[in-house]
Amino acid sequence: MRIAFLTAPQGVEQVELTEPWQAALAAGHDPMLVSTKSGQVQAFHHLDKADTFTVDQVVGDVSADSFGGLVLPGGVANPDFLRMNDKAVAFVKGFFDSGRPVAAICHAPWTLVEADVVRGRTLTSWPSLRTDIRNAGGTWVDEQVTICDHGPNTLVTSRKPDDLKAFCEAYLDVFEKETAR
Repeated sequence: MRIAFLTAPQGVEQVELTEPWQAALAAGHDPMLVSTKSGQVQAFHHLDKADTFTVDQVVGDVSADSFGGLVLPGGVANPDFLRMNDKAVAFVKGFFDSGRPVAAICHAPWTLVEADVVRGRTLTSWPSLRTDIRNAGGTWVDEQVTICDHGPNTLVTSRKPDDLKAFCEAYLDVFEKETAR
């Protein structure tokens, strides 16, 4: 499966990008780094600059139809930048509209709130997003990983980097089931 990993040009939490990416590769998938600008993405270790990663595709030049699934890594700044970009928000919404699976961790559900796709859904996130998710019509739970199939697609969410092992296992399982359909 070709999987989009959507990040802003800066602010993505590196481990929330690299661990799910490596898990996708190990499972035989084709991850693609999609961003709002071409060039490099500056990752962070919390608030400190980390490595850079080369962008494969620019949002606006591709659509959800080009991918089997979407992974949204977190980081505090990353989803805040994404939710201010209309093309990024439309790209995310496209996965829900077309019934493709989405996985989001930590602060990434902020972008889901902006795309107006959490209404009626159950999800988890970094605890500070709880009120935003509830105000957007979603049900927030404090769980390591949450899989919600009460909507047009399957949504996998996790709270934080400590949940990455469970997050990767869950999202790969969900994405594999979608491939088998």
